[in-house]
Amino acid sequence: MQAAVSRWAPVVAWATLIFVLSSIPDLSTGLGGWDLVLRKIAHAAEYAVLGALLVRALHRSRLSFVIGVAYAASDEFHQTFVTGRAGTVLDVGVDAVGVALGVALAIRSRWVDFRRGAAQGGR
Repeated sequence: MQAAVSRWAPVVAWATLIFVLSSIPDLSTGLGGWDLVLRKIAHAAEYAVLGALLVRALHRSRLSFVIGVAYAASDEFHQTFVTGRAGTVLDVGVDAVGVALGVALAIRSRWVDFRRGAAQGGR
């Protein structure tokens, strides 16, 4: 039980943070054209972390990707109900790229040993 909590608590905490940030009506930086670029980078980065955390919890890269993208789609749907926000297919695509990067980085760093299905401590 403790192992499951230690694997899943970071996923739940990060998904909660994403939800909270998505609930904020306006996240504009006031930097004009750079605002769009910075928001897309932030989207990809937050979902890269989610992808890596999912790999750590699941030890399955494809399933981690699918769950990460499904969460991105649900988050964009959630944003359609937030005043001043809009859920877009483009953002789901940016998020999916982020999830893929996070999954790839988790695998590349050998954070998870897929042969044994166990997380590698500190790697």
